[in-house]
Amino acid sequence: MSDAIGIPSAVIAAKRRSQLAEFSIRMVKEKPLGTVSGVIILLLILVSIFADALAPYPYWKMHLADRLQGPSAQYLLGTDQLGRDFLSRIIIGARLSIFVGLAATALNVLVATLIGGISGFLGGKLDLAVQRFVDAWMAFPGLLLLLTIMSIAGRGVLQIILVLGIAGGIGGSRVVRGAVISIKENDYFLAARAVGTPMSQIFLRHVLPNIMAPIIIIFSINIGGVILAEASLSFLGFGLPIKVPSWGGMLSREGRRFMEVAPRLAIWPGVFLTVVVYSLNMFGDAVRDLLDPRLRGGQGSYGAAKVKRKRGLLSRLLNPFA
Repeated sequence: MSDAIGIPSAVIAAKRRSQLAEFSIRMVKEKPLGTVSGVIILLLILVSIFADALAPYPYWKMHLADRLQGPSAQYLLGTDQLGRDFLSRIIIGARLSIFVGLAATALNVLVATLIGGISGFLGGKLDLAVQRFVDAWMAFPGLLLLLTIMSIAGRGVLQIILVLGIAGGIGGSRVVRGAVISIKENDYFLAARAVGTPMSQIFLRHVLPNIMAPIIIIFSINIGGVILAEASLSFLGFGLPIKVPSWGGMLSREGRRFMEVAPRLAIWPGVFLTVVVYSLNMFGDAVRDLLDPRLRGGQGSYGAAKVKRKRGLLSRLLNPFA
């Protein structure tokens, strides 16, 4: 089988595999911190997938006789104020965090692509009206806006995914709009319009594929902020229901109430939340540096410093008496 221009599908698939392998090799060599962060993210995904099998006890099962017990062979991270195994609740909270993060960030990217892509592609008065709406939206304090919407929508997994996804997508549409406007200045875009190609086909075949790199970067960078926003809303009591274990809710309820008696109830959710968000941010930065061609071949500031050191060494070798 072959595509429309006669290139065999096997050749295209092999080229894609080679590009993925090259990207992975560059990630390991040029971005070791991003590689370690990617491994942590992969472990988090595996834990979230097999959470029910990894949890030693049901997260909701109470043992009142074992309340606020410290770490032991039976309870590796101890128990909470109701005698529930804290490790099991941490593991279930990881699954919830990754699910909310992925779903809300996917909706975030979809909304940003629709608003920014259509606005930048059509331009004119529509673009002006949409951007004034985005300006007004971004003028409100983010956390206050989220608290107001969540108080109206109610608490729940679906509500928090919709609120975080749509609210973040409106602000992120600026990046997509800028990418679309830069593409409109290219020769292939102008040639497609000159030969009378329909606007919908131009958008799908010429614009959308060429903004995939910014979209991937937006997704990889925003997921950490989404998880942190969910934890903040749950900590303030506007996020997930009480019966649903989440890291932000653990910090707010048992962590804050029993911090002096059992500090681990606040330490462990905070540590896991910090490590996950930090890993997501570092991995997103590494992906951005490798995919963005403007950052000196995808090496960013580290690549610039490396090139500078090489040039200095070369100049000293050529002129040792300088």
